[in-house]
Amino acid sequence: MKRRLFWKILIGFWLTFIIITQGIWLMFTLLRPDQDVSYMRAFARVSVAAASSAIQQGGPGALAEEQKAWPQDWRARVQVQPVASPMNRRAPIASQTVSAPDGASYRVSYYPQRGSRNHGIFGIPMEVVIVVVVGGLGFSAILAWYLTQPIQRMQAGFGDLAQGNFATRLGPAMGRRRDEIADLAHDFDKMAVRLEELVAARDRLLADVSHELRTPLARLNLAIGLAKQDPSKMATSLDRINGEAAKLDEMVGELLTLAKLESGQSRGEDYFDFAEIVKAVVQDARFEAAAKRVDVLLAIEPDDENVEWITRGSGRLVARAIENIVRNAVRYSSEGGKVNAVLRRDGDRFNLKVTDEGPGIPEEAMAGLFMPFGMSADGFGFGLGLAIAQRAMAVHGGSISARNLQPKGLEMAVTLPAAGEHG
Repeated sequence: MKRRLFWKILIGFWLTFIIITQGIWLMFTLLRPDQDVSYMRAFARVSVAAASSAIQQGGPGALAEEQKAWPQDWRARVQVQPVASPMNRRAPIASQTVSAPDGASYRVSYYPQRGSRNHGIFGIPMEVVIVVVVGGLGFSAILAWYLTQPIQRMQAGFGDLAQGNFATRLGPAMGRRRDEIADLAHDFDKMAVRLEELVAARDRLLADVSHELRTPLARLNLAIGLAKQDPSKMATSLDRINGEAAKLDEMVGELLTLAKLESGQSRGEDYFDFAEIVKAVVQDARFEAAAKRVDVLLAIEPDDENVEWITRGSGRLVARAIENIVRNAVRYSSEGGKVNAVLRRDGDRFNLKVTDEGPGIPEEAMAGLFMPFGMSADGFGFGLGLAIAQRAMAVHGGSISARNLQPKGLEMAVTLPAAGEHG
């Protein structure tokens, strides 16, 4: 596994750290004198004087006996050499020439301890170098782990999602973390939830379409079988076949319309009069309602010719959506009942309410009212009409809602923005 992030962090940390530490060290070297220099020189002179006194009294042997009581560090710094011997390459802090009782001359010198703070890498003490190395490695490793651990979890999550496991969630794995990586994990969860919903809706739609298509196909096969068994009923069978084929064609057309609405391809950019569309739909519905002796009433508020009802989009789609709503109201109204349609303009929005005096919708079916082939627990089905109406309004920036009335009836409310109020 490549750890490019780790090495980038490590190199960047080291470059920054070296620049800072060298700058600090240079500042201390140039601006702050060594407070220990004067003390060391004084101690060196005292040490050289003590060693010289011992040599003058008894020679190097006396100094050796005396040094046995000295600390090991002190003994290593004081060196005694014959005057004739070559000088040490290192410069002593203090030095003195002295003669022993036997007349031999010796040079007594005090040298700084080897490996002292004046030695190291670039003049930095070795202890500081070790701490910097260990600290840098530790910092880089922890930071790389902190950043790469959630990234690796996300990588695994995307892999699971690609394999079709839409139940994958990354939010719980982030714990109490609050940063951009945690936000990305929560966005991943939102995406996974949406994908799960879309796939479930697709599978449900395919299952519902298969179920709905099976019924007219079964009727077609039955009509064909009857025609083969009894040629005298050929005309009746052909009429039934024609009717079922028309139903199949209508259902396929509705499915295509729904698919286009889902992808946002069906909205046009034409301007149309919403009030005129509502009037036309109500006028057509009255012919169908006459057979059930149902009155379809329309009220427009304000009823003023100077009020504009212009909006933008696809007038055909909006008309189809309103037609589905009004026809459903007529279909489920009891004989001799009424369907009331009220169109109002509230500022920059058009509000249409269609109420009927039918049995209403079972409460358990409300959640699936605008879903394709929505079905309640008691088998109450809705087909595709309301699903198409809901999506048609949505692509135009509007909405549809429904609620049961008391003691009976259903109210469908449609809102649509005026021209220029939706993009």
